[in-house]
Amino acid sequence: MTGQPNTRLADLFGLAGWSKGELARLVNRQAAAMGHPQLATDTSRVRRWIDTGEIPRDPVPRVLAALFTERLGRVVTIEDLGLVRHGRTGKRPGDGNAEHPDGMPWAPERTAAVLTEFTGMDLMLNRRGLVGAGAALAAGSALSSAMHDWLHTDPALRADAPVLDDPLHADPAGFDRYEAAPIGSQEIEELERSVEVFRAWDAARGGGLQRKAVVGQLNEVGGMLAYRQPDHLQRRLWGVAANLAVLAGWMSHDVGLEPTAQKYFVIAAHSAREGGDRPRAGEALSRAARQMVHLGRPDDALDLMKLAQSGSGDEVLPRTKAMLCTIEAWAQASMGKGQAMRRTLGQAEDLFVSDRGNVPPPSWMQMFKEEDLYGMQALAYRTLAEHEPSAAAHAQHYAEKALALRVDGRQRSKIFDYLSMASACFIADDPEQADRYARLALMSMGSNSSHRTWDRLREMYRLTAEYAGYPRIHELREEIEQALPKARSKGGTSAQA
Repeated sequence: MTGQPNTRLADLFGLAGWSKGELARLVNRQAAAMGHPQLATDTSRVRRWIDTGEIPRDPVPRVLAALFTERLGRVVTIEDLGLVRHGRTGKRPGDGNAEHPDGMPWAPERTAAVLTEFTGMDLMLNRRGLVGAGAALAAGSALSSAMHDWLHTDPALRADAPVLDDPLHADPAGFDRYEAAPIGSQEIEELERSVEVFRAWDAARGGGLQRKAVVGQLNEVGGMLAYRQPDHLQRRLWGVAANLAVLAGWMSHDVGLEPTAQKYFVIAAHSAREGGDRPRAGEALSRAARQMVHLGRPDDALDLMKLAQSGSGDEVLPRTKAMLCTIEAWAQASMGKGQAMRRTLGQAEDLFVSDRGNVPPPSWMQMFKEEDLYGMQALAYRTLAEHEPSAAAHAQHYAEKALALRVDGRQRSKIFDYLSMASACFIADDPEQADRYARLALMSMGSNSSHRTWDRLREMYRLTAEYAGYPRIHELREEIEQALPKARSKGGTSAQA
């Protein structure tokens, strides 16, 4: 008990709209359904949780997380409710204190527990047909401030962490929990191959169709991490967790589950860091930065990119640095900072060509090829063209180069290149070419589950208004209006293409 009100629980309690008596009855009923019929919560105890910061014993925090998740229609974790007993897993700097209110970083045991709890709740929402919405995105400055010191220090692997209670198990933290047990290198190899399959599917078809499968796989890996595996296997398992968490985050972002996506990116950064892979942790944070630019928050994206670049360590490859630069450039373009954007893209080009390929890239970088560099350059210039119309010609140049190399089945990236080209052509006063590329994008989008492609299409559609008197463009506008799904809420901001 802290003696201070639990503001997190109070805020969510207010959103849920229950009375304290209702919540007490629901806790007892849910606990009985979970195999704890002896639990007897009353109104006064609920009041102490909220007003004095009393933290109830297990299973009450898990029961509350399940109740709030179902009530609010989005994932609510024990951490979100302010019900984590930090003392049980050891203190680290910033573990839930005033400077780091989000309780970051977590101890390795807590990372595995948060991972499993969050994925379990996400799966529960999937099963019940609920949509994760209504949560707020954390500001980029808040995330980078909380994680800066932790990411810049040498990782403390679980083998070096203090042994707490039963050394083979983390606290139970979710539903759908994988039974903790030792695993071997063959099982990890199979998990690593599954990541590649999921990644290829996502690139080809978008995140909507396989997101649940990725989350389920990540949930199982969280259970595996609850068992203290040999060090070399544990590192690889943390790597699998990081890769799956990034993919779960990217798929969530792709279908508009923005707060859920951000949580997965943070989990991925923690997992990569616990496995000793700082470049992977930096790349995970760069995904969160890309998300922020897409949502019209480039200043938050730049905060995250500073941490991603500085926290990636000395082992980061030039091609990885190039990729990070392209994201920073896109954020700068969104803010109309043309000179800074051009300078950053120049750095990206220099870094990309300086990579001799003598060191094999990690699996998560094998999809950043020459066409991806061109595609990001096209996107940055197309975005800048909103502020400087003359930049549209450069966007057309790079989009054309990207499209010429798109031969590996990554259809979503091709759609983005079509839309970058079409938008640049409209800005450059070439509606005939714009119409051609817009139709190519539209034809490809029916078989793709990516909501982000529709967000970019809406941005391009806005540019067609000036040419609505042209018969072909008038027809194109009608076709887009018929094809577009209902506009989704994007956290109160519009997408920046």
